[in-house]
Amino acid sequence: AQMAEAGAAITANRRDAIARITAAQEGAATAFPAAALVLETDALTTPGDYATAFAESRGRDMAAGRTLVGPHRADLAATYVDKAMPAAQCSTGEQKALLISLVLANARALKAETGAAPLVLLDEVAAHLDAGRRAALFDEICALGAQAWMTGTGPELFMELGTRAQYVAVADTGGASEARLL
Repeated sequence: AQMAEAGAAITANRRDAIARITAAQEGAATAFPAAALVLETDALTTPGDYATAFAESRGRDMAAGRTLVGPHRADLAATYVDKAMPAAQCSTGEQKALLISLVLANARALKAETGAAPLVLLDEVAAHLDAGRRAALFDEICALGAQAWMTGTGPELFMELGTRAQYVAVADTGGASEARLL
């Protein structure tokens, strides 16, 4: 019963998060493509649905050595809206642009919900973006009013930020990390 209630709550929360991200993408002025998101899951939504499915699957689960039904079996599917193309079939660059779009949409949704811009952690986000896309990303982060921590392999990746950022270089000195302001 507890697993069934938790499964239904997880599914409902996932659908709610998808709805908030979708709403945050709509009408957003962004250089990044919109993604349509769908939670790919079985038709289980209520605690009763989950309880029935768990009971009916128990024998198969024991034979398989794992649980074959439940929210852990769900997947998130994304489609590049303007091209009507599943993200899995997009180029690596398009997939990265879609992912950045979703991160920014989530940040906008969180800001709308809480009234405060979130802390955004982006590891190697500028890698493989051209100068125009990097500038657009940095402009959107600044427009959000978000504090963002971004890593990169060189300062040239952050040139478009100019004086809008504080720069820190991290180096390995004798086996210890050393940070210094640039």
